[in-house]
Amino acid sequence: MLLKEIESFLEEDVGHEDYEEIVPYTDCKAEITVKEEGVLAGLEEVKQIFDYLFVQYSSEFEDGDRIKNGDTILAVRGAGARILKAERLVLNFLGRMSGVATLTNMFVNEARKVNERVKVAGTRKTTPGFRKYEKKAIAIGGGDPHRFGLYEAVIIKDNYIKLMGLENAIKKAKEKASFTRKIEVEVESIADALRAAELKIVDIIMLDNMPAAEVKECVRLVNERGLRDDLILEASGEIKRNNIRDFASTGVDVVSSGMLTRSAKWLGFSLDVVE
Repeated sequence: MLLKEIESFLEEDVGHEDYEEIVPYTDCKAEITVKEEGVLAGLEEVKQIFDYLFVQYSSEFEDGDRIKNGDTILAVRGAGARILKAERLVLNFLGRMSGVATLTNMFVNEARKVNERVKVAGTRKTTPGFRKYEKKAIAIGGGDPHRFGLYEAVIIKDNYIKLMGLENAIKKAKEKASFTRKIEVEVESIADALRAAELKIVDIIMLDNMPAAEVKECVRLVNERGLRDDLILEASGEIKRNNIRDFASTGVDVVSSGMLTRSAKWLGFSLDVVE
């Protein structure tokens, strides 16, 4: 975490409030405990926040560990004013990131029951200003963060195709994009998927909002026609925990879902002064 990020987060939450005028500067101990089972994420960020505030800490856990109700995630010691200044910020990081990691892990476990090699990826449906932490939480939960922003890959979406046409949009992307960037095209029909594959230009084809049965048929036809080679096939659109097995079993390489961030429930954590 960058120093300016820590300062920005603290300014957002605390402003210019001087906690030392309200809370005594007395040395104290506190513990952060979790209230439910899940996958821990955000611990490294919490440590950096406490480092910034000169608060000592110790923990027997690491990001990615399974945690259960009642576990003491972190023991801290320092000035009471500084510990309480960080309280809400560190709990927010732990709650949000652990929630995303936990839900991602559930998705991954379901998908791997039918396809051991499929990747479960997130999307750009993230909280503005907090994307890199949500993406990191996805990775901690066993998922793939997908691209972080428009700059990392060229994705030709439905609106591009409406404006330019499928083939023209693909050829234009290939012409303008650096050789270092992958090109992905989003299609909503088997016919368009095959057209895109036959051009042998794109690196990834996203099968968007297609029923699992159509995705499976598309994979079959791409393979049957010898168009797979290094082509990556990705299924996306309304993929949830209760249907991810259906999509993972189609033979695609990647299953992506905005649910990993959009629907993740925060895990409950609390900070309590113990001495």
